[in-house]
Amino acid sequence: MSKQLTKAEEQIMQVLWELEVASVKEVIEQLPEPKPAYNTVSTIIRILETKEFVDHKAKGRGYVYYPLVKKEDYSNQSIHKLMNGYFGGSFKSLVSFFMKENKMDLKELESILKEVDKNKKE
Repeated sequence: MSKQLTKAEEQIMQVLWELEVASVKEVIEQLPEPKPAYNTVSTIIRILETKEFVDHKAKGRGYVYYPLVKKEDYSNQSIHKLMNGYFGGSFKSLVSFFMKENKMDLKELESILKEVDKNKKE
């Protein structure tokens, strides 16, 4: 999976990852105001199907949609793209950037390092 999502597509995927299975109407209900038009959301979902992020099945007279790509898989790919594109593949540079720009405190840094260490051991 190397396809990137637009902001609008990602917003729809966030809802589908949360709900797991949903109609266009149910997706719209989860989106913030002002609500997009039904046709807009339907079009974005069809694009997501073309990109093989989403599939559908019949339910009553309509369809429900469900993710084909796990949120974790997409997140990992996005993080790697960010790291490689902007930080030369260096986790250290990425963390350093967030410490400078977001004024990350030592507690947060320690927590991240513990998590990284735990994942290395697993």
